[in-house]
Amino acid sequence: MSLIKALDQLNHGIPLSQAIEMTARYRPFREAILKPEFQGMELLPLSETFNRAAFEKLLAQPGCAGIRAYLGMDAEKKVKLIFVGVNDANEDILPSKPIAASPAATSGITPPGATADGDDDDDDDGGVVEEGQRCPPLCPPSSPLNQP
Repeated sequence: MSLIKALDQLNHGIPLSQAIEMTARYRPFREAILKPEFQGMELLPLSETFNRAAFEKLLAQPGCAGIRAYLGMDAEKKVKLIFVGVNDANEDILPSKPIAASPAATSGITPPGATADGDDDDDDDGGVVEEGQRCPPLCPPSSPLNQP
């Protein structure tokens, strides 16, 4: 069975009550699950917001059957969401330019101002989405999903 059929058969929706319960459960444990030396550093977000165009660009890629979310970490150890398209073979659809085996790439840390391949230019060809509006510090207006 192809991933397209498998994804079409999944119901990704959940009731609002379940989403409220899950986000409410997360908030008090967000810091508690971290080792003491990592608490108070806002390493885990409450939410991240992305514009519609970012996902439309992923979904418009030839052969894109869905979107996969990865958890990553920036140089300040803040957890970030990273999204890529996937094809019907469940393979990531990644940018055509490969990542060079630079010390930054092999260490998993990209220096500020550089891209993952070590260049300072912008290699974005739409295959990877990250830079969400992270909460905190940029939190959305009040909703049932982000109540204290």
